[in-house]
Amino acid sequence: MASATLKKNYRCSQSLQQFYSGGPFVVSSDGSFIACACGESIKIVDSSSASTKFTIEAESGTITALALSPNDKLLFSAGHSRQIKVWDLDTFKCLRSWKGHDGPVMGMACHGSGGLLATSGADRKVLVWDVDGGFCTHYFKGHKGVVTSIMFHPDVNKSLLFSGSDDTTVRVWDLLAKKCVAVLEKHFSAVSSMAVSEDGWTLLSAGRDKVVNLWDLRDYRCKSTIPTYEVLEAVCIVYSGSQFASSLGSFLQQSGKKKSRSTGIYFITAGERGIVRIWTSEGAVCLYEQKSSDVTVSSAEDEDSTRGFTSAVMLPLDQGLLCVTADQQFLFYSPAEHLEEKWSLKLTKRLVGFNDEIVDMKFLDEEEQYLAVATNLEQVRVYDLSSMSCSYVLAGHTDTILCLDTSISSNGRRLILTGSKDNSVRLWESERRCCIGLGIGHMGAVGAVAFSKKCRDFFVSGSSDRTIKVWNFDGLSDDIEEPISLKAKAVVAAHDKDINSLAVAPNDSLVCSGSQDRTACVWRLPELVLVVKFTGHKRGIWCVEFSPVDQCVITASGDKTVKIWAIADGSCLKTFEGHTSSVLRASFLTRGTQFVSCGADGLVKLWTIKTNECIATYDQHEDKVWALAVGKKTEMLATGGSDAVINLWHDSTAAEKEEAFRKEEEGVLRGQELENALLDAEYTKAIQIALELRRPHKLFELFSELCRKREAGDHIDKALHALGKEEFLLLFEYIREWNTKPKLCHVAQSVLFRAFNILPPTEIIEIKGISELLEGLIPYSQRHFSRIDRLIRSTFLLDYTLLRMSVIEPVTQDDLKTKSLLDSEKNMEDAPLTDNAEEDKKQVSEEQKPKASGKKRKSHKSRDHSRSHKKVKDSSTHANTAAVPLQA
Repeated sequence: MASATLKKNYRCSQSLQQFYSGGPFVVSSDGSFIACACGESIKIVDSSSASTKFTIEAESGTITALALSPNDKLLFSAGHSRQIKVWDLDTFKCLRSWKGHDGPVMGMACHGSGGLLATSGADRKVLVWDVDGGFCTHYFKGHKGVVTSIMFHPDVNKSLLFSGSDDTTVRVWDLLAKKCVAVLEKHFSAVSSMAVSEDGWTLLSAGRDKVVNLWDLRDYRCKSTIPTYEVLEAVCIVYSGSQFASSLGSFLQQSGKKKSRSTGIYFITAGERGIVRIWTSEGAVCLYEQKSSDVTVSSAEDEDSTRGFTSAVMLPLDQGLLCVTADQQFLFYSPAEHLEEKWSLKLTKRLVGFNDEIVDMKFLDEEEQYLAVATNLEQVRVYDLSSMSCSYVLAGHTDTILCLDTSISSNGRRLILTGSKDNSVRLWESERRCCIGLGIGHMGAVGAVAFSKKCRDFFVSGSSDRTIKVWNFDGLSDDIEEPISLKAKAVVAAHDKDINSLAVAPNDSLVCSGSQDRTACVWRLPELVLVVKFTGHKRGIWCVEFSPVDQCVITASGDKTVKIWAIADGSCLKTFEGHTSSVLRASFLTRGTQFVSCGADGLVKLWTIKTNECIATYDQHEDKVWALAVGKKTEMLATGGSDAVINLWHDSTAAEKEEAFRKEEEGVLRGQELENALLDAEYTKAIQIALELRRPHKLFELFSELCRKREAGDHIDKALHALGKEEFLLLFEYIREWNTKPKLCHVAQSVLFRAFNILPPTEIIEIKGISELLEGLIPYSQRHFSRIDRLIRSTFLLDYTLLRMSVIEPVTQDDLKTKSLLDSEKNMEDAPLTDNAEEDKKQVSEEQKPKASGKKRKSHKSRDHSRSHKKVKDSSTHANTAAVPLQA
């Protein structure tokens, strides 16, 4: 068998995060996305895949109200800070904001024209705002309690506004008359929801007094009161042209319940019981009542639990009904297709807004299309990884599920095994989504379960009662209706403290258990006889697993280490250190040559066993990573933890190797283009390629060559004009490095000077990250200028010294020629000279010649003409004075 290629890296491909924390939400006009309140932020969620498109940090406290404009271009939000904000959903920027209420805004609605926004608050006020101007157009007072719900009349031609309050009243406001035209008083508790009939003349109001009131908007009288016998949170109108209405109408005609001329209004109610009911106003008859849902409150003990529906809305474009539960789930319902027996609703999609703490999870099938997740609930949620939506929920446990395992039985059924705090284990069949087996017998919470790997006809469970039990599948059949009672074949008191983890060997001959008593034990199946005990960890053991190829076991402990043990003698073969906190999970990869671990430090680490090396560390979680699942086929990873985030990881070793090869190939081609550009003297193109290839040395050579040219400034300007802002940022980074070295700083300063000539300072400051680079350039530039200043001052001293030295310099031959010419001119002007005087001049000149030729100067510099004239004048004067006595 060929050796498996070692994995070098994993890449997080998908992530399921919290997107809804309860409270307001709003659906787009086409149903493509949902804007949800998530704490102090707003999540724009794709309704098809539950993926978060964008997160808006509202910075206005916990979000209390949301609304969308009719064209889905603007989003309105308000929070505890009382700040009303308008967001552009194209750029996700806040266009304007203002404050108008004296307390938190509790309700918000946008007019059908998109020009008006109505808000209601805890200050008992109802305000209407101009969307474009942000000013208040209407100010309504009259409610005596918190105004919780508000809505415009759906007909834009009718200028009516409805508001419902905790004071049990509904008020109707006329926007043209700017006054309250009616106070509807029939409720005995807070009004939670309102809806207007299709013809626009009937208002439906639902309250927590368990009734729905129908009001005639012509004279504002109560037409009828329909008791629903549950606290209502939502009422929705079923429009006549929708799939709901046509499906329900056809079924009622078949069943003979519908009269030929019915003028009733169909509407839907949802509330604390967690069931959907459809009513008709004619006769106040309930046409359909959902038997149960995943959030149904079945007993009086559960009345105070976080169950039931908190809101419901009819989706546009016949996409069905959306119900939101108290535990942050979005349930999408549509009418069932086959209506021969009874009309019913079908759950088509489920989006989970908040998963709470992820405790355990496993891939469900060999194709790794589904992921079974145990959260901090008494339900198992099965996710479809293609859409990242929750396909179905398995409910049956009465307390939190702590562990789970998955397997495929010998006859091909996909099975899920769960252990719970209710001291029981349950066996589920995923196709029928029902419980087929129940194991009762543990005296404590079941913290570990494991299926058999080969025969697949038994499973093992470990509990906080410190015992291990082996259960078989006797009595299971395909047509089972009720879960059978499972029987334990063997029991052993295994440890001194809670059992945290169990693993069955690949050949089903051994089972390993890890406990809080800091030991791990290997037991022979099926009689549970102790084979070997591993001692060496300093803290409790959280995870154990058998190697798929070797006779060894891996353990993860709270002492921040992972150890590999030999089953033969119980010795520790290897110890891996690297986590900064407890290691909670570890699992083998790549045929036992590698393993992956995760811990309470939020890190996921990939290790190679042979070299004891941690190849990669991933920090994608913000809290403890409790759950780790490894796919059998593709070895895809799934991690989940206390941060309620599920991350999916795919092996990217081959893809990164191919990408690196492609980049290298492209680098070679671009390098050849760079050399060709240099040969053709296309410096602008060469500089762009050098920047693209990240070659600072070649870039420096190019600029150095440009600086040596005759018109260096023009060449550099031409090259810099072709650069973008990102390229300028990279160039400034290189200049900062060159500027620190005296040999390179002159080129850096030249390029920097030309860059500042091309780009104005306002544009340079706008470049992201430029401020840090400029801070690095300033001190070295100041040092260079100080050095140049000192050199210039030194040259002044040299000039002064040379200037002073020229006074005592010997007269050169050129000076003598100049002197003789001046003397001859002067003699011609004076009185006739004697022959003796001319001879004296010749004698003097002959005496000066050997002196001038005797001393040779090293350099011949030009002298000051005034000084030379002065010398000539002095010498001529001296000659004249000498000639006078001769004449006497």
